[in-house]
Amino acid sequence: MNISSPAPTQSSKKSTFKVIITNLTFWVLIAIIAGVLLGHFTPNMGVKMKIIGDTFVDIIKLFIGPIIFLTIVLGISGMGNLKKVGRIGIKALTYFEVVSTIALAIGIAVAYLFQPGKIDKTGLALQDASKYTKNPSGDFSWLQFFLSNFTLQVLLAAIVVGIALNFYKHREPTILVLERFSKAVFFGLKYVMYLAPLGAFGGMAYTIGKFGLETLIPLGKLMLCVYLTMILFVFLILGTILRYYKISILSILKYIKEELLLVLGTSSSEAALPSIMIKLEQMGCSKSVVGLVIPTGYSFNLDGTSIYLSMSVIFLAQLYDVHLSFFEILSVIGILMITSKGAAGVTGSGFIVLASTLTAIHKIPVEGLAFLLGVDKFMSEARAITNLIGNTVATIIISKTERDFTTLNLEPVPEDN
Repeated sequence: MNISSPAPTQSSKKSTFKVIITNLTFWVLIAIIAGVLLGHFTPNMGVKMKIIGDTFVDIIKLFIGPIIFLTIVLGISGMGNLKKVGRIGIKALTYFEVVSTIALAIGIAVAYLFQPGKIDKTGLALQDASKYTKNPSGDFSWLQFFLSNFTLQVLLAAIVVGIALNFYKHREPTILVLERFSKAVFFGLKYVMYLAPLGAFGGMAYTIGKFGLETLIPLGKLMLCVYLTMILFVFLILGTILRYYKISILSILKYIKEELLLVLGTSSSEAALPSIMIKLEQMGCSKSVVGLVIPTGYSFNLDGTSIYLSMSVIFLAQLYDVHLSFFEILSVIGILMITSKGAAGVTGSGFIVLASTLTAIHKIPVEGLAFLLGVDKFMSEARAITNLIGNTVATIIISKTERDFTTLNLEPVPEDN
């Protein structure tokens, strides 16, 4: 009788336990629970934890300038490369910008429709939010707005340098140097994000201690809205685009189900990059289109990230009871269209983009990020999956418009009778 030894089972249990305790999301969850308990049972102590959450946000803010500058400069220089490849590059960039803008607009629209950040109180620390509003007399000066806004200054400098770099004789060596700097900065950010449990603990303990357990309701509503919005975007927007070319979105999702599961497990769309490129080529997309659109899409076509970022800005505005004018909403979309490019594939970069956007509009307290940190990790899977699906659809569409689809190994959408 062949009886298996219990050793592998024990080893398997140890391996599973090791994976759990080394997972950052696990520690963020523990920190959230600890923060909620501390804030609920000892409110005075919970309020004192504000300094921990604020310190984490202050550290994150240190990365805003260098990351925004480096990613925008490298992104614009990448656009120069796209133009060199001609028609396909222009088509890809146009598609990316149109669909990403739609994603941003949908995120804002759903946030205003369902108002996940609205609570019974007049807003969290409204007195703190008021100090972010400039020119209370109503006078507006573009020059003053720009001179008092570090983020916009960095954005303008990055755009100018990025454009100039495309005409620089020693462009390639300069880009290599900037890429090394970028990797070093993101490497530092990666380790700073290990402090995320402390930031989540401090932000949650303070919020619950000062405002009570009912403040957990907006976070739950935000998570629900983000997931529902991304499902809506995939099936309604991307599904409609595919249907125009007689392709079913369900067939695509079934075809890439292994990659979707991989992204779900790793919370990163980059984990599936090699295999999704192979599958798209097997599907019938030309190698040249796949090789251009997929890698570029990971910087320029981040639909899930766009939805999450736009909803988060509006969520924080509602949470602090801050009214955003139509001009300010357009500013949010414009700033996110620029700052969201290139950084979203790195852990913690979403917070850099959010922080830079909040500091640019200078009206919503950046400290709100500590509160949002509590649920950010639990929405990363939805962002990554939506990004992957968005880039898959983009590659198919560009291939179809280029008539580079050699075969079609999917069920086409039946013609309407």
